[in-house]
Amino acid sequence: MKIAAAAYPIDRLDSWAGYEAKLTAWVAEAAGAGADLLVFPEYGAMELAMLDGAAAAADLEASLVAVSARCEQASALHARLAREHGVHILGASAPVWQGTRPVNRARLFGPRGEAGHQDKQIMTRFEREDWNVHPGGPLALFDTALGRIGVLICYDCEFPLLARALVEAGAEILLVPSCTDTLAGYWRVRIGAMARALEGQCVVVQSPTLGEAPWCPAVDVNIGAAAIYGPPDTGFPPSGILAEGALNAPGWVHAEIDRAEIARVRTAGQVLNRAHWPEQSLFSDTVVRVPFHAFTT
Repeated sequence: MKIAAAAYPIDRLDSWAGYEAKLTAWVAEAAGAGADLLVFPEYGAMELAMLDGAAAAADLEASLVAVSARCEQASALHARLAREHGVHILGASAPVWQGTRPVNRARLFGPRGEAGHQDKQIMTRFEREDWNVHPGGPLALFDTALGRIGVLICYDCEFPLLARALVEAGAEILLVPSCTDTLAGYWRVRIGAMARALEGQCVVVQSPTLGEAPWCPAVDVNIGAAAIYGPPDTGFPPSGILAEGALNAPGWVHAEIDRAEIARVRTAGQVLNRAHWPEQSLFSDTVVRVPFHAFTT
């Protein structure tokens, strides 16, 4: 299959028609290049806040309310585009109200009307301390025609046990939509994504937001590069990088992947990280404190 990861710029939109035209063009471009799975970034939907006016977009709480109110309309658009182009689409994540506070939710759409969602599990400091966005529902494994897919939203991919749970459930591909406002933040997510590909011997797809949006403090600065990673082992590039875009360069990054290669590296790789993972418990249960003295002759 071919995977397309979006390096997606946050734009100042003045109408729903403008958003619809933008998303339609992005999907058509990737599908036209032969992509089967399209991945959009974390909080890419925040550009919808401007449709409620500049005051709403500029207020953290009002922007949550504005975007959450448009999620069903945005989902309907994604579902239609997935059907029309015969592709799977992970839509840009958005705040969705659950109970008294919103969660950060990414929805996956299939070409035959399938749909599911994944909520972010672990909140960043900004989400928990300033924005009051809460953790959502449990990890989900999507059994699709393209393979078994899991989603780790941005910060979640920096925690190996989340990815391990998905890999043990059968995940072959992990999607990592991201939104980072510093170069260090981008690299934290990238390093996490590459480590998860190594540990789980799977394919990991990183899709970031890009550009400056001073009109929306929730996503005012966006830094990153789209990329698709695999384990640096049999059947994959020695670097583990299947494809990567330039830093802060908008557009799609594409890579062809073969699920058979994922299965092969897990059983016949030069190393077997996925299979040997449980052996850590043999050595990590007890740490011995060893005296360390100056060497004397």
